[in-house]
Amino acid sequence: MRPVLAEWGFALPVLRLMSVCWGLALLCSAAAAAAAAVRAPVPATPTYEFTFNNVLAEAKRRAATAYVPPRGTMPAWLQRLSPDQYRGLRFNTDNDIWRDDDLPFRLDLLPLGFNFQTPVAVSALERGQFIDLVATADMFLFGPGVTPPPPKSPLPLSGFRIRSRINTSKVWDEFLVFQGASYFRAVAENEVYGLSGRGLALNTAEPSGEEFPAFTHFWIERPGRGATELVLYALLDSESTTGAYRFTVRPGPETSVDVDMTLFPRVDLHVVGIAPLTSMFLFDETNRGRLDDYRPEVHDSDGLQITTKSGEHLWRPLANPAKLQVSTFTSEPPQAFGLIQRSRGQIDFEDLDAQYERRPSAWIEPRSEWGPGSVELVEIPSGRETNDNIVAFFRPAATLSPGRPVHFAYHMGWLAMPKLPDGMGMTIATRSGASVDGRRRVFQIDFTGAGEQTDGLRVDLGASAGRISNVMLLPNPGIHGLRASFELDPNGADLIELRLRVMRDNRPLTETWLYRWTAS
Repeated sequence: MRPVLAEWGFALPVLRLMSVCWGLALLCSAAAAAAAAVRAPVPATPTYEFTFNNVLAEAKRRAATAYVPPRGTMPAWLQRLSPDQYRGLRFNTDNDIWRDDDLPFRLDLLPLGFNFQTPVAVSALERGQFIDLVATADMFLFGPGVTPPPPKSPLPLSGFRIRSRINTSKVWDEFLVFQGASYFRAVAENEVYGLSGRGLALNTAEPSGEEFPAFTHFWIERPGRGATELVLYALLDSESTTGAYRFTVRPGPETSVDVDMTLFPRVDLHVVGIAPLTSMFLFDETNRGRLDDYRPEVHDSDGLQITTKSGEHLWRPLANPAKLQVSTFTSEPPQAFGLIQRSRGQIDFEDLDAQYERRPSAWIEPRSEWGPGSVELVEIPSGRETNDNIVAFFRPAATLSPGRPVHFAYHMGWLAMPKLPDGMGMTIATRSGASVDGRRRVFQIDFTGAGEQTDGLRVDLGASAGRISNVMLLPNPGIHGLRASFELDPNGADLIELRLRVMRDNRPLTETWLYRWTAS
């Protein structure tokens, strides 16, 4: 997982995974006996009864008490591992949970180390009860330059990954991983990891500094032999709130995650991010000039897509700005929103290692009444592709207060791209550069999906400042689509919001292209 940047005067700390043992008569002792229901050699604590109501009750109980920072001890030999050595420490898939049970999913355990400094509890449902898993050194493979500890040495956990035969019937590929604060990542068929989901975002881009709530305990239901979905639960904790989460996961051509979450605030929460997504955008064809790189584009996502409550389809290309930028869209909960990767050709990136063209998009659709609020986009300046610098989420308009639990439910699709309605033109390229005389900016926007005939069409274009000229709409035979172009004279403005769509009479023929131009 890439760290969020911390360079602009407000704290954006490197993420840490925090954990404490849960107090509902749960035992977190590494000396507990092995459980026969879990594949050896995974030892486990005694079993206990469990329902999602237990998580809700514990989150509510904790919210009524002062926050207690998690405490945990990481073995000295783990602390000494370099980042490369930690990456070489991998769970031996011969020890996968459920490996010998002819089930459609398998579970790997992830150890502490590197940026993941505090243990998290992971439990599995076996025969109607949950048992807490405990890992030992002999369950892991060690890379070069690392002397393994004694085989039965306990290894505290930082998270887990789930495997399934998502691509072929012969290979158990990982498709979901939870590790680090409330972060998780997923992929669909033929994709590689890219952007991340998060359980919750608090005070993102605020001068006071961002708070990173953490999942501290996970419970994973044992799937049936013919199961197509996996259900897991999580307890979230932080200085400002607790939360109870249920995730229902279905891998496939689109990997779907249904999320049900209830927050129990400890204090008033003013800047809350629901269904937050975190990604990386370094440059594309619009703004690659200030970065010296051999590749045409470098990004996990290249745009924010929104379907508003009224049904308007918005597309906002991402930027790597010179200064922190926060943008707000809509005043009501959307039908859907997400961070999308539309560049899908290897030629778009020319990076055989990173394979950015295979990175997933994530598409959020509310499944409950969210109330008034807006979609927010945070773009953080970055000079490195190893940093996540893009955040998008839904921000409720109302303050969330102690003693008033709040519930949100949503569907999250991990896929190549969400579909637009038939006949609706989609933005496939945004290009910008100086005019011949250097006094204006030239913009060209390409659309596909709405044909290439321009008869009877017009460009609906607006700008918050500056002067627009030379507006044109042309057929683009090379893509069997349309090209809209115009010139912008900033006229001294430092920031200009642009909005463009192609219309037939009063009906939009394309999605609405949005763009924020800045002087630097």
